[in-house]
Amino acid sequence: MKRGFYTIMTAQFFSSLADNALFVAAIELLRTSGAPEWQRAALVPMFALFYVVLAPFVGAFADARPKGQVMFISNAIKVVGCLLMLVGFNPLLSFAVVGLGAAAYSPAKYGILTELLPPSQLVKANGWIEGLTIGSIILGVLLGGQLVGPWISSYLLQVDLPGLDTGIDTPAESAILVLVAVYALAAWFNTRIPLTGVAFRPLPCNPLALLPDFLDCNRRLWRDRLGQISLATTTLFWGVSGNLRYIVLAWAAAALGYSTTQASSLVGVVALGTAVGAVVASLKMKLDKATAVIPMGIGMGLLVVLMIFIDNVWVAAPFLIALGALGGFLVVPMNALLQHRGHNLMGAGRSIAVQNFNEQACILGLGMLYSVSTGMGLSAFAAITGFGLLVAGVMWVIQRWHAHNEVVHPHELEELLAIARRDDSH
Repeated sequence: MKRGFYTIMTAQFFSSLADNALFVAAIELLRTSGAPEWQRAALVPMFALFYVVLAPFVGAFADARPKGQVMFISNAIKVVGCLLMLVGFNPLLSFAVVGLGAAAYSPAKYGILTELLPPSQLVKANGWIEGLTIGSIILGVLLGGQLVGPWISSYLLQVDLPGLDTGIDTPAESAILVLVAVYALAAWFNTRIPLTGVAFRPLPCNPLALLPDFLDCNRRLWRDRLGQISLATTTLFWGVSGNLRYIVLAWAAAALGYSTTQASSLVGVVALGTAVGAVVASLKMKLDKATAVIPMGIGMGLLVVLMIFIDNVWVAAPFLIALGALGGFLVVPMNALLQHRGHNLMGAGRSIAVQNFNEQACILGLGMLYSVSTGMGLSAFAAITGFGLLVAGVMWVIQRWHAHNEVVHPHELEELLAIARRDDSH
C-alpha cells in the first residue's frame, strides 16, 4: 500500500472513534436530562438525515477539491455539532449537525481509495478501512461508555480552569468536550493526506443542477446488473447495522439490566466480530466472486432473531462475535464490487454519494420506524425479531434477484465479471 493510504487510515480511525463515542455520550445526555426513550432511538435517524438530504451534492463536492481538504472541513463541522450540544442546543439537532459532517466525509474517504490505489488492491483496501473502522467502533463505544461512567467522569469533572465557568457539569458533557479534541486530532491528520493528481470536477454555478446528474447516477447503478445487487445488499446491511447499534444497547438494558457503560461493551463485541469477518474477507475474496457471499446475509438475519432467547452475557458475547463476523465477511466484497462498478460508471465521489444516499435512507427509514414503534410501546425484543426477519427475507429476495439475472442476462453478467477479473489482476 502507498504511504498516503496509512495517513487516510489514521485520520479515518480517529474521526470514526469520536463518532461512535459521541453516540454513546449523546444517549447518556438525553437519558440524564429525562428525555423519553423514543428520542434516544431517534439519534440514529437524525445522524442519517443529512446523508439523505445532501446526497446529490456531497459526492460532487468531494470530486471538486482535494479529498483531504474535504475530510478536514467535515471534521470541523463535527466539532461545531459537539459545541452546540455543550451550549445547550437541542441534542437531536446537534447530533444531526455531526451527521452533516459525516455525510460530507464519507464520499471523500472512500473515493480517495479509487484515486490512490489500483483496482487489484480495492478489496484489500476495503478490508483495511472497514476493519479499522470497525476497530474504531469497538474502541469508540467503549471509550464513550467509559467517559460517561462514574470513574473517569469524576476525574474529568474535577478539572477546573481558574476564573472560567465552563458549564460542564455532567458526565455526558465532559465526555463530549474530550471528543472535541479527538475530532481536532483527526482533522490534523487530514491535512497530511497527499494529493493524488486526479483532475477535479468543478461544481456547477447552480447547485440544483446537480440533482438530475445525481438521479441519473442513482438510476445507472440500480440498472447495472452487478451494481444493483451489491447496492441492494450494502443498503440493507448498513440500514440494519446502523439501527442495531442502538437496539443492542436497548436489548442489553432489557435482557441483562445493563447501564449505558456496561451495554456499550456489547456493541463493541459485535464490532469485534465484524472486524474479524472483514479482515478474513479481504484476504480470501476476489472481486469477481463477491456475489457468492449473499447467503451469509440470510444467516445473519436468522441469527439476529435468536438474540431474543439469550439472557446470559457469557452466551451473548460469542454469539454477537459470530453475528458480527458474518456481517463483516458479507459487506467487504460487496462494498468493493459496488465501488468498482460505480467508479467505472460515474466516478468515485458520485458513486459513493449514491451508495450513502441509499444506505442512509434505509437507516433513516428503519430508524424512524423503530423510534415511532418505541414511542408506541414496542419492546426491544419485538424490534430485534422484526429486524432479523427483515434481513433474512430481503436477503433471500436479493439472492433470487441475482439468480434471475444470471439466467436472463448471462452474457452481460459474464462481461461485467470479466472486467472485474481483469482489473483485479492488475
